[in-house]
Amino acid sequence: MNETIIEDKTFKGTDYSKAGLALGDYEHCSFINCDFSNSNLSKISFTECKFEQCNLTMVILRDTSMKTVSFINCKLLGLHFKDCNTFLLSLNFDGCLLNLTSFYKLRLKKTAFKNCSIQESDFTESDLMGSLFDNCDLSGAIFQNTLLERADFRTAWNYSIDPELNRVKKAKFSINGLAGLLGKYDLEIY
Repeated sequence: MNETIIEDKTFKGTDYSKAGLALGDYEHCSFINCDFSNSNLSKISFTECKFEQCNLTMVILRDTSMKTVSFINCKLLGLHFKDCNTFLLSLNFDGCLLNLTSFYKLRLKKTAFKNCSIQESDFTESDLMGSLFDNCDLSGAIFQNTLLERADFRTAWNYSIDPELNRVKKAKFSINGLAGLLGKYDLEIY
């Protein structure tokens, strides 16, 4: 636990890309229109925090705690959420740019991804049971040995998920998404 506790505070329009965010435990805080690009958020704890219209491109997340954290209309390019502290890790994304992001081996049950671009991201060996991919572009996203049971892909597109390499029992897909499930068979689906 960090010594400094910051509660119920709103940070607006602050540039943390050079100086960085002070080490501490942030609880019930909001970060609006802040620039964290290329900064180091290692060992910082966020509990029930919200990031809105923030740039978190290439942020370092070693042992960062994110407990019930929401990202709304944020740029999160190249993040390694796999480096976060996994204890009580809970994330939700709405309107975010998550390209080239790694969720490798994370337990992200019931995570909501809404209106996001998640291109070329890595979900290898992740637990996404019951997660929602609503109106998301998953072009080039990697799903391998991923737990996708009861996940909802009905409005997602450009995904390629091999049912033989992933657990997809009771996952939801639209008829338009069948090509994403059968791609390896080189079928022509009309």
